[in-house]
Amino acid sequence: MQSWKKYLGRAAGALLIFVVVLYCGDWTVLRIRIARGTAFSSVEVDQFLATPLKGNKAEYDFLGSFQQPCARSIFPHAGKPPCWWVKRHSSVWE
Repeated sequence: MQSWKKYLGRAAGALLIFVVVLYCGDWTVLRIRIARGTAFSSVEVDQFLATPLKGNKAEYDFLGSFQQPCARSIFPHAGKPPCWWVKRHSSVWE
């Protein structure tokens, strides 16, 4: 039983180190892109409004599209979500 705990502890430590190194590398690449002016982009996002009605029904209204600013990175940086995430979730529900 001790060997499993030791193995899982080392695996968790290695995973944590990997994520920290990946985040630092992502941050470094983003800083280089900021210097070149290519760090941020925007994705068109559709906005919908869900209004509850009687009888457990809902009415869905299209409110329009807007440009969502995003960071061209793996992780969120500078208060902006990554572009790959925004492209996969291009609908906003209110």
